[in-house]
Amino acid sequence: MTLRGGLCYLDAVMSGHSKWATIKRKKGAADAKRGKIFTKLIREIATAARIGGGDLGGNPRLRLVVDKARAANMPKDNIERAIKKGTGEGAADQYEEVIYEGYGPGGVAILIEALTDNRNRAVGEIRHALTKQGGNLGSTGCVAFLFEKKGSLLYERAGIDAD
Repeated sequence: MTLRGGLCYLDAVMSGHSKWATIKRKKGAADAKRGKIFTKLIREIATAARIGGGDLGGNPRLRLVVDKARAANMPKDNIERAIKKGTGEGAADQYEEVIYEGYGPGGVAILIEALTDNRNRAVGEIRHALTKQGGNLGSTGCVAFLFEKKGSLLYERAGIDAD
């Protein structure tokens, strides 16, 4: 804000004339979002291939995840590399599905399925989240007998804050 002749003027900050700076900012955000989606899909493809094999015809779970990857415009090369990772043909991080049991607020039984490359980190993060909300992590078998698998509820992290 400047003062000229007894009047106050609000100086508008102009974005400049660099078209590339605007494009770079928008493209960087879009690429980061796309990369996050691809990373998640690669993990899911590798896990499905490890569990049921690399054949799309004989592994319905893998076929479903590959269809999701194609819908997200993932390159075919990335999909093939992820399948090779899962079947052990390529160098890969070993992701595994783990199940944790615990109690939520009010003693509600909770069964948590997670995909992780580090069991110790996952259990620490889950224990922290449960404790923060008034629950606790239980021992293996403490609530599993209460559940029968009927389906899955999946939540996108977009817009969800850790608090």
